Amino acid sequence: MLNHKSTIPFGIIGLGRFGTALAEALADAGHEVLVLDSNENKIQMIQDKVSHALVVPHLDKKALIEAGVQNCETVVVCIGETIEVSILVTVNVIELGVPRVISKAISADHGKVLDRMGAEVVYPERDRAIRLASTLTAHRVMDYIELSEEYEISELKVSERCHGHSLQEMNIRKKYSLNVIAIIHDGTPLIEFDPDMILEDGDVIVVIGKKANIARLAKNLD
Repeated sequence: MLNHKSTIPFGIIGLGRFGTALAEALADAGHEVLVLDSNENKIQMIQDKVSHALVVPHLDKKALIEAGVQNCETVVVCIGETIEVSILVTVNVIELGVPRVISKAISADHGKVLDRMGAEVVYPERDRAIRLASTLTAHRVMDYIELSEEYEISELKVSERCHGHSLQEMNIRKKYSLNVIAIIHDGTPLIEFDPDMILEDGDVIVVIGKKANIARLAKNLD
């Protein structure tokens, strides 16, 4: 089992299509990910892509502790196919004190139970997994439009640390290879704007470029 006492950003329990897509997307974004599944073949297929991949035959609380799940900041339970196991694992993860627990549901009733237990609920479409990864890794991404597997248009909320600075000072194009195509100020979108315009906390900048570069900018806006 994993001997890891330091904090792990993300834990994924269950490697169906949803869990696998989410784990790979988070790993591709450069994040440390702990992955657990009872299927050794699935673990072998992903172990070279993520930081930690463990075969855990029985997902009881003892096994979760031995795997280091309690050290995760966010855990996503992706065992939607077996509702009873999904609910039990979710309860155990919550009881271990993980700050943020997200669980996959396969029905509205399943989702209601998970929600009442205190978990955030998502549903098992692969595209939702990719969108969730974007949300987890870039907290200031308010919305985005995927143009291709590599490029997208994203709305990024300006943080307090950027308050009083201009786009020219931030030098987004040179530092991140991104183009700012609009600014939303006081709810009004500005398509034509001066690079010397001073940004305020709460403004939104709309950028276009590679997803990885947008993720870097979003992280630096926090």
